[in-house]
Amino acid sequence: MTTTIELATRVSPEFLLHHRICPTGVLADGSLAVAVTETSLLQGVDDLSVAYDRPVVTREVSAQALDGLIARVTAPDEGTVEVQGEQDAETFAADIRDLANQPPVVRYVNLLIREAYDAGASDIHLQSRREGLEARVRLDGVLQPALDPPPRSDRAVISRIKLLAQLDIAERRRPQDGRIRVRLKERELDLRVSSVPTVFGESVVLRLLDRDGGAIPLESLGLPADLLFTMQRLAQKPHGMILVTGPTGSGKTTTLYAALGLRSAATEKIVTLEDPVEYALDGVTQVPIHAQTGVTFPSMLRSLLRQDPDVMLVGEMRDAETAELAIQAALTGHVVFSTLHTSDAVGAILRLLDLQIPPFLIAATLDAVLAQRLVRKICDDCREPYVPEVEMAALLLDRDRGGGKPSELVRGRGCTRCRGTGYRGRVGIFELFVLTDDTREAIVAAPSRQRVEALARAQGMRPLRADGWAKVRAGVTTIEEVLRVTQE
Repeated sequence: MTTTIELATRVSPEFLLHHRICPTGVLADGSLAVAVTETSLLQGVDDLSVAYDRPVVTREVSAQALDGLIARVTAPDEGTVEVQGEQDAETFAADIRDLANQPPVVRYVNLLIREAYDAGASDIHLQSRREGLEARVRLDGVLQPALDPPPRSDRAVISRIKLLAQLDIAERRRPQDGRIRVRLKERELDLRVSSVPTVFGESVVLRLLDRDGGAIPLESLGLPADLLFTMQRLAQKPHGMILVTGPTGSGKTTTLYAALGLRSAATEKIVTLEDPVEYALDGVTQVPIHAQTGVTFPSMLRSLLRQDPDVMLVGEMRDAETAELAIQAALTGHVVFSTLHTSDAVGAILRLLDLQIPPFLIAATLDAVLAQRLVRKICDDCREPYVPEVEMAALLLDRDRGGGKPSELVRGRGCTRCRGTGYRGRVGIFELFVLTDDTREAIVAAPSRQRVEALARAQGMRPLRADGWAKVRAGVTTIEEVLRVTQE
């Protein structure tokens, strides 16, 4: 006969999950029944014996059954479980801290960050799955497997990162955001940490930002010579607006920083409004967004306009109020750089219309829209010539109006330097829409996408894929990469 039992005050859910054990009741002889699995840490059984002041009898169950038992014992709505008070919450948090500060966990987190930095990763992803914690890093825009966490340390690893980011380690039911500043190989890194609850635990993403890194020059982004010349001219105009469009992670902020690098911080007041500030720019007033304290794009944009700026960078025009204020700033003689999430350059016009900006104001203030994507570059250490498949060659020929059948292209074979991917590093492909008198008249008269795009192409705008194909022919990237990041 077995009777039910309450969870002892000195035993936390984290303890049971870490050791993979669970008390299930008291047997007729007074001993404690404890469920275990093949992977249980049996030293925890002795701790349970002390906590309950009873001898222990173990029985083996499946991993799935054990998870169910732990869930029932620790569920707050079960009548047999003691509701955790303030002291229990403190004990729970203390247990998590103890686990998170164990040497294997500390070493793993340190090594994971170091390896991600050495590989040039932009993000670290830790995702809780049914099978356990999965670690991946984003290299050149693509997720790849990373160093596996120590066995049975899933929650401890997540808690370690939350401790470093000064997040609430006992709170696992709501999203949290934080930041870790570390020094690595004489470089200072900012790690932006985001934690969200999921079905099987928490998902944590760390964005790696090199605080010692600087803005990349505009000529290093991969712009074709004619587009580079045009962008350099546009970025130095005394007033007007330039937009950069593309999905998240397409390098928009890098391009805007490069454009700001063409301005003179010594003779101009340059201010930026960003969420968050990614890199420090010498001589530039940079303001981070912090919505929780009321520091939003619209509120701060109004304040910055009273700072007598010459040049303004608005990290993103997310809403109608921000877009209207940015347009008004450009209309009153300021230079405004900003971004939009659209698939191509002409789509920015439609997006501004969706944000309730009158067509005549768009035509009066907008100078150009640069759409961009990032493609992976072929690894220099394992590049090799090859003849593409007939289907791929036909696709290239359909899009490439300038040449004959490609007899030979270049790809990466895969080596240790590129982790077997055949790619190392990234470069941009671009589409530049410069507004002319004709396109401005079309926007004011009847702003249809078809008409504006036809005029733009007639006046020399090359689509994203055209720049992609040019880089394929030059041996910079591959057909597959251009297809991956572009759409019809």
